[in-house]
Amino acid sequence: MSNSHIDLHCHPSLKPYGKSFKYKPPKQNNLNSGRKNSIWHYSPPNFLERQVNRLLTLTKFTQTDLTALAKSNCDIVVISLYPFEKHFLKDKILGVKFIPDLLVNLAAGVSQKRIDNLRNHNSYFQDLKDEYHYYMQLHNYAQVVDGMTFTYRLVSSYSEISTHKNTSTSNRKIISLVPTIEGAHAFETGLHKDRNTADEMTVMSNIEAVKNWEHPPFFITLAHHFYNEICGHARSISIGLIKKNQNRGLDTDITTLGLKVIDKLLDNTSNKRILIDVKHMSTASRASYYRLLETTYQQEQIPIIVSHGAVNGRRSITESDKSDTPLSDLFREDDINFYDSEILRIAKSKGIFGLQLDERRIASKKAIRRSRIYFPSKKRRYKNKSELIWRQIQHVAELLDKHGLFCWATMSIGSDFDGIVNPIKGLWTAENIKDIAPYLVECANDYLKEHKSELQKKNQISANEIIDRLLYINANEFLKQYFI
Repeated sequence: MSNSHIDLHCHPSLKPYGKSFKYKPPKQNNLNSGRKNSIWHYSPPNFLERQVNRLLTLTKFTQTDLTALAKSNCDIVVISLYPFEKHFLKDKILGVKFIPDLLVNLAAGVSQKRIDNLRNHNSYFQDLKDEYHYYMQLHNYAQVVDGMTFTYRLVSSYSEISTHKNTSTSNRKIISLVPTIEGAHAFETGLHKDRNTADEMTVMSNIEAVKNWEHPPFFITLAHHFYNEICGHARSISIGLIKKNQNRGLDTDITTLGLKVIDKLLDNTSNKRILIDVKHMSTASRASYYRLLETTYQQEQIPIIVSHGAVNGRRSITESDKSDTPLSDLFREDDINFYDSEILRIAKSKGIFGLQLDERRIASKKAIRRSRIYFPSKKRRYKNKSELIWRQIQHVAELLDKHGLFCWATMSIGSDFDGIVNPIKGLWTAENIKDIAPYLVECANDYLKEHKSELQKKNQISANEIIDRLLYINANEFLKQYFI
């Protein structure tokens, strides 16, 4: 079994970049890993932080800092650049201004100075560039972790990843960082909660500028939490105090500007295509995007990407009240999660589905209750929580097998670590993925003992290979094929 994993979606910089606003000058990536504005700053959860997360779902600790990734033996990480959306911040809550600031800071683990910056800045695109430059400041700088020397390097193609793999040694390792963007608001849209602000020429110019970066993004998550004038978004926030801010543009379709943005992103002139990730898009927007792939881009063989998602066990967008699996009541039925018909599309497009390691997304309240333990037992916790993950894998596998497809090549890990997530209990950081892996193999073995003969011959592979594919092989093959 692989001793590493590839994460298709995580935010190593979100917390340290946010903390950097407390220092002078701000936005500096400190090589001293003891400083909180360093991307190497190692801050796994202590006992109190774990209890706070269990009670309040707050994740103040770091999950994918570069030291944790080094300790996890990761050699490829798909990083997400995210200009933090201003609409998390309301003017006042209960008549008091500091309450929304406090809520966001508690949820995101950044700093009050970063919150002040969010309130006052007027350019998502500048924020995007600043986060990109934050990474570039320590690109190829050495850092010693557990007696070994590590560097990280942003990469522009799989050939660079291959070079880094081949030049890494047992005591000197290179971590390849594949840039992506979360939210097309990054191109300077959606700045105002209640009215459109986007200028088409500015948006197109910003996309062109990003395509010409030294290390341009591999893909972009087109939507995010709030309306961006590009496409509608799915409901993702349940906190009542902030939930209303999501209402504008919720569940709407791709806009006229959005169609032009998609065309610009997918334009492959000079091999500079930026692929599209459909996570966070509304069902109307997703359906329209799929139609575009079937018509306008029919000859392009564009893969469908879900960088961090989960299944909902429902049949399709148009038959959302129907299910063909007995597991459906153990999944979250929210439409931010993906329908069976979409899973089939992803597989047939030779796309990829990163499984989000967020307890609120991968399991129903009923399933989460069943997975709880009431007496301390790490083994029992990993066993119970691995079943939440396995059910997602099993559902996708059975669906694809039923339709005559190879059923183990579509899923990978897209943790969303260091985003605003509620991690699966026990699976706190990148380091814990190797801890839960043997329990996932056990789940796969148990399943194969009962159901192997029911699968098509090509899908009767070993439990170890199933989990190796989930953790590493599938994402690696996807990058090899499309990150060129």
